[in-house]
Amino acid sequence: MNNTLTEENMKKLKEELEYRMTKKRAQIAKEKLIAASHGDRSENAEYKEACANYRENDNRIQYLMTMISTANVISDENKDTSKIGVNTKAKIKFIDDDFETEVTLVTTMDLDPENMKISIESDLGKALKGKHVGDIVEVNAPEEKYKVEVLEIL
Repeated sequence: MNNTLTEENMKKLKEELEYRMTKKRAQIAKEKLIAASHGDRSENAEYKEACANYRENDNRIQYLMTMISTANVISDENKDTSKIGVNTKAKIKFIDDDFETEVTLVTTMDLDPENMKISIESDLGKALKGKHVGDIVEVNAPEEKYKVEVLEIL
């Protein structure tokens, strides 16, 4: 996986993992036990739902453990404000369209395309990461290639 995450992202992942491994598992186990006490498990919708919830929770736990163990954790301290990095807001220009916009490079966990929070692991994010004002980069998107100019780091 090797996702780039901030220390805050890691804290959130670890908190969710702790919750799912303790409180959520206990809650699901209790629901499963109550549902099982209602009789025939082969036709018991509550029991089947509890089992599905258990599997879903375990799948999420595995995902969280993988994210945590493979993450590349970065620090916001001593951030170089002369180049684009995680949590950097920049004004860019799509050269072919002559369209200017502001984007913020964020980790995958903080992705919000509607508010122009672009993942550093996206095609545009990869192209912009580490660039300075005045740099023109070519973005290799799946559908097409296009050029973007860094106008300002905000």
